[in-house]
Amino acid sequence: MNNIIKFVRIDEHSITPKYRQLTNSVLQGIQSGQIKKNDLLPSINEFSCALETARSTIERAYNELKRLGLVSSVAGKGFFIVHTSFHKPIKILLLFNKLSIHKKLIYDAFAATLGNDAVIDFYIYNNDYKVFKKLLQEKADHYAKCVIIPHFNENKELGYKLIDTLPKEKLVLMDKLAEGVHGDFGAVYENFESDIFSALEQLRERLNKYHTLKIIFPQHTYYSKMILSGFTRFCRQHDFKHQILNCLHQEQIEAGCVYINLVEDDLVLLIEKIVEGNFQPGKNVGVISYNETPIKKVILDGITTISTDFRMMGEQAAQLVLKNSVERIQIPFKVTIRNSL
Repeated sequence: MNNIIKFVRIDEHSITPKYRQLTNSVLQGIQSGQIKKNDLLPSINEFSCALETARSTIERAYNELKRLGLVSSVAGKGFFIVHTSFHKPIKILLLFNKLSIHKKLIYDAFAATLGNDAVIDFYIYNNDYKVFKKLLQEKADHYAKCVIIPHFNENKELGYKLIDTLPKEKLVLMDKLAEGVHGDFGAVYENFESDIFSALEQLRERLNKYHTLKIIFPQHTYYSKMILSGFTRFCRQHDFKHQILNCLHQEQIEAGCVYINLVEDDLVLLIEKIVEGNFQPGKNVGVISYNETPIKKVILDGITTISTDFRMMGEQAAQLVLKNSVERIQIPFKVTIRNSL
């Protein structure tokens, strides 16, 4: 067996595409001196069998290494390392709390902005502190940058305390600032209180035809309670009746109310109740949904959304990495008005 296979690993728990993991392994092997000029790489079949990975994955990795000018192929002989001098990319540990449509927008923009200047190892910890702790303790020391979206269903304070132990020069936070994380570190974040307040201000003319605003804020959620502060401040300042709902199951939809939902499951139930009650969105009830997604252009003839610019968040976080910056950037909130309000 080709010796190079021995130190190349595919991590099944990583969200990083397998071809990219393989490419990164070869780059790291070159950097460490384990792979040298003129070394013969395993054949596509050898790698495919050893790593239990599709041939197309190996081919894609080899094509990427060829594009970088590090590998060449000779008919009948195989793939060889032809150069060992290359721009050394920044090694990044990327930790997201979960996968979603808007998280994919962040990742795609982040990866595209970095291009070949970075090697990204991408993991999802599912809002679970224990999973997050294991990933950070096992892996953080091996990376120049740790880019983290810090959301936890439980043990939030422990999660923030753990993040605070990281050297601040390698830390970039995305989506929110974590209380208790001190020092100079980069961050690209939302201001949850001012975002919803300013969004509702932009919608005030349409909101004036309703008498009550209701926000659906699940009891067990990682969403910031500063959203409720901004919501309540707006309602009091403009004399709207208002209510915070933990769930919709017992809610009787009422004419003259606007419902603001944060999570997609609640939106599905809300739509079901509106349809069953023969209400007319935008006329006798209003719907505002967090986080723009393509389907919201169509549902209920268009749902009004309030949303962070997720592409900008990914791009700006990548720029902080590339510049090695400790700047803190607040991402603007966008209102998209549709027929549901």
